[in-house]
Amino acid sequence: MKKFNIRKVLDGLTAASSSSSATAQPGTPRENDVVQETLQSEHFQLCKTVRHGFPYQPSSMAFDPVQKILAIGTQTGALRLFGRAGVECYCQHEGNAAVIQLQFLINEGALVSALADDSIHLWNLRQKIPAILHSLKFNRERITYCHLPFQSKWLYIGTERGNIHIVNVESFTLSGYVIMWNKAIELSTKTHPGPVVHISDNPMDEGKLLIGFESGIVVLWDLKCKKADYRYNYDEAIHSVAWHHEGKQFVCSHSDGTLTTWNVRTPAKPAQIITPHGKQPKDGKKPEPCKPILKVEYKTTRAGDPFMVLSGGLSYDTVGRRACLTVMHGKSTAVLEMDYPIVDFLTLCETPYPNDFQEPYAVVVLLEKDLVVIDLGQIGYPIFENPYPLTIHESPVTCCEYFADCPAELIPALYSVGCRQKRQGYSKKEWPISGGNWGQGTQSYPEIIITGHADGSIKFWDASALMLQVLYKLKTAKVFERARGKEEKPNTDIVDEDPFAIQTLSWCPESRMLCVAGVSAHVIVYRFSKQEITTEVVQLLEVRMQCEFSDVDSPDPGGEQTPTLPTPGASSSPQESELPTQPSTGSNSSDGPRDNIPCLQVRSSPLKQSPGNQVELVIQLVWVSGEPPQQITSLAINSSYGLVVFGNSNGLAVVDYLQKTLLFNMGTSELYSPSDPYQRQPRSPRKAKPSGATCDSNDGSNASEDRCRSPTSDARDNSFTRSRSSSVASIDRESREAISSFYFCESFPRKTDCLVSPCLLVGTTHGSVMMVALNLPPSGDQRLQQPVGIASCGTLVQLKGGILTMALLDATGTLLPPFFEQWYDPNASDEEKEKSRKRRPASPPSSQESQDSHFAILCSEKQAKVVALPSQTRIYKHSITETSFVLRADVVQMAGANCITCFCANGHIMTLSLPSLRPLLDVNYLPLTDMRIARTFCFSNLGQALYLTSPTEIQRITYSQETCDNLQEMLSELFTPVETPEAPNRGFFKGLFGGGAQSLDREDLFGETAAGKASRSLAQHIPGPGNMEGMKGAASGVVGELARARIALDERGQKLGELEERTAAMMASAESFSKHAHDMMLKYKDKKWYQL
Repeated sequence: MKKFNIRKVLDGLTAASSSSSATAQPGTPRENDVVQETLQSEHFQLCKTVRHGFPYQPSSMAFDPVQKILAIGTQTGALRLFGRAGVECYCQHEGNAAVIQLQFLINEGALVSALADDSIHLWNLRQKIPAILHSLKFNRERITYCHLPFQSKWLYIGTERGNIHIVNVESFTLSGYVIMWNKAIELSTKTHPGPVVHISDNPMDEGKLLIGFESGIVVLWDLKCKKADYRYNYDEAIHSVAWHHEGKQFVCSHSDGTLTTWNVRTPAKPAQIITPHGKQPKDGKKPEPCKPILKVEYKTTRAGDPFMVLSGGLSYDTVGRRACLTVMHGKSTAVLEMDYPIVDFLTLCETPYPNDFQEPYAVVVLLEKDLVVIDLGQIGYPIFENPYPLTIHESPVTCCEYFADCPAELIPALYSVGCRQKRQGYSKKEWPISGGNWGQGTQSYPEIIITGHADGSIKFWDASALMLQVLYKLKTAKVFERARGKEEKPNTDIVDEDPFAIQTLSWCPESRMLCVAGVSAHVIVYRFSKQEITTEVVQLLEVRMQCEFSDVDSPDPGGEQTPTLPTPGASSSPQESELPTQPSTGSNSSDGPRDNIPCLQVRSSPLKQSPGNQVELVIQLVWVSGEPPQQITSLAINSSYGLVVFGNSNGLAVVDYLQKTLLFNMGTSELYSPSDPYQRQPRSPRKAKPSGATCDSNDGSNASEDRCRSPTSDARDNSFTRSRSSSVASIDRESREAISSFYFCESFPRKTDCLVSPCLLVGTTHGSVMMVALNLPPSGDQRLQQPVGIASCGTLVQLKGGILTMALLDATGTLLPPFFEQWYDPNASDEEKEKSRKRRPASPPSSQESQDSHFAILCSEKQAKVVALPSQTRIYKHSITETSFVLRADVVQMAGANCITCFCANGHIMTLSLPSLRPLLDVNYLPLTDMRIARTFCFSNLGQALYLTSPTEIQRITYSQETCDNLQEMLSELFTPVETPEAPNRGFFKGLFGGGAQSLDREDLFGETAAGKASRSLAQHIPGPGNMEGMKGAASGVVGELARARIALDERGQKLGELEERTAAMMASAESFSKHAHDMMLKYKDKKWYQL
């Protein structure tokens, strides 16, 4: 685990810094005298914690049958290890070369990885953060296949040239023993046999090595005699080879879809040739060729027929058919279709010994985007229920939010509604990959991650204690009519695909109110209920948000708004969706330009809503005079006020979701007061149609990447702009001021106020922060009948760059979060509602006009400011970055205090103290490589953060020194001490007359004494980093002294056991001979010689 050096910043440095200024207004006491800041740079350190999700672009797999640990390698050099549910580990090879093969040192807590750059590495898994002990880089040959026999320290390496080299895994040095390809094949063969595609030793004779060459030649090599015993030739290329456990037969899979079975002592021709998926012609000819069988495994059982498992081999006429795994057992053949192409598979068996009945019980199938485990012990081969969080990418992730330290009852509530969504038909057995132990972490606060997806689904995840488990899935697309055919596919002019994709969301954990905005300019408000309901008519509100610059002389009539009344011409009451039946085309029809039509059609039939989040209200922006609605750039919900606010490049709208009315709909420029020094002047009218800047998904590969990018980043860097519109429209769109941030609070909307009241802070992409006053009716029936008053109070302050986050502190520096309403079940009885409903008590109003009692914390893409309220004087200012810009900023709680956390496009992660804005942390962590990171990066309380590091994986990090210090305890353990199962008993007669498994002293054969030294130029040894826990020096090797002693004792005990068996057999034989001799003597002792 890489830990980063942190640039520690001395306290008080900010006072002398040119980029940060702290000024106090006359008559106002220095805030340092009032607010005691406790956070110091020593509280911060940045490090990665865990990675969740499916390994991106998997390439190889291995399983330890004793430790029951699964390892998966990827095309980018990553290594993921899985044990029981909650036991996961991530490692990364340097150089990012693809992992082509993995081999466990079974029950030794070690793993060998072979990479596409022709290097092999030995990983120590006995420490919580695995580390490389040794590496070996081949210089002249390309690695194609590796094989490590069970309980052996000698690793066979097959190469592209057809040679086999042998490596001592303890010292990671090459043996002088080499099997050259020209010695292995017949001298009469004139062509090269091709790369080595298979190596394995005979299960019953370790001295015989089976070598498979790509061209179709298989050689049984005698290691002692250094010659080929048998050679087996077949016309078709070989992909894999598998032994029968008795060592008398093996099976090869070929490129024409055939399986050939060979008797070891009959090399002339195969004992059997079958084409599992080939059509058998009636005239007795050879079946038609099929696709290659990429892998075959041959596993025996004591009580029944053997299993043959294979991937590939389908006939060529199955065009478009999904990848299949075939299980042949006796006379039955099962073809199991997979959702994605098969990368690799492994058959899990009861014994690690290759010379015993294998007793297979499951098959692990690694797919390109999934991991499936099949139960071989049940009829129909059901799959096991996967306990790992591997479905993050089920639909591409478009947004992400992280909530640490949630209400304690929230996770059980989400789990109770989510458990009803689970599929049925899984295997009844326990998950077979069950190794490792959970960490002993002390952090026990609840953590929830919410992911929004391209198909409109939202997933809630339990992220507590460095684990991840899906709790509940919400499908927002159920609210809308589904297209029945390809021709009726919803066509909106602002998205080419995924019209239901989630763009942003706002969630109140205390009230469980959820508000989501989709790319089709729609907002859905959800309440949480534990009871199922059927909604006859989905409540719909259509909002017309017009561009304020569509006409210079006449301002937008939709924006003229009295503070307390709904907008004229806008929907102010619940209504059913009244939409045309023809599909939306977005082009001007014969009836004129499209107008007042939303992008999606809300379903008109009754909606059955399961327990969980249930639709309260759907808000849709409509077309205006032939132009599609602009996508929503910011969103907020407040359960205490009953309000939802959202904004885009046209302005902002406030909706009362209790009364289902539109309260406020105003263009951005009209939020500025007439005397405002920051007021925008109207520009020339737009001549071109906007192109939907934040949702350009014409090139399918990047559609999900760029669908939901931050609106504030449009004009900051060319790499962030993917518009394909005309240059005039692009300039106009990017110069338009959009709403970028909201914050509900109870403060002082105006300078003259002496009492706090509900208000809304509004931030824009041009750096303006405006205050909007809210006048709420009393709670109860009056709240549902009287209108909410809203009035814009003008600009509070101006910052450089778009506003990203805002917050409010009281005079003591304590964070004042938005008020909320405690959750109650909307479908419960009235009595239960009244018991649970309660509004958070308001903070006591300040009666001193001269004394500032609140601090507004404001952070933009370039700087942070602290403004005192109600005087609206700037107290502190800090320039965060000059050359880059901030992508994500959050005000978080940390170590009992508050700070601002920032993630910049140049990769820096920074924290600033509050309210003085002292730099506490600045680490160059992760340069922005794609929009996925920018779209999903988020900070949370207590030093936690995350981002999507690949399309399928979430990377969690911490910026807390305390968490970094405790990380070792919190991480799970991969290796646990387990006794190796006893070797199979060979029986009396095999021990007496020979036969059974033949052992081989490989040390005598491959050691330096017998084999000599290998060429130094062939491979270069690279010692691993010295970061080892519980391993005293890399030179001692992976086994370690204790483990080595244990193995020696095991081997000695095994040999003593064999000697004892042989001695007993000899004694029995001698006793039998003595008895027979005595009987013979008694029979003939009294007879004369001529009577014999």
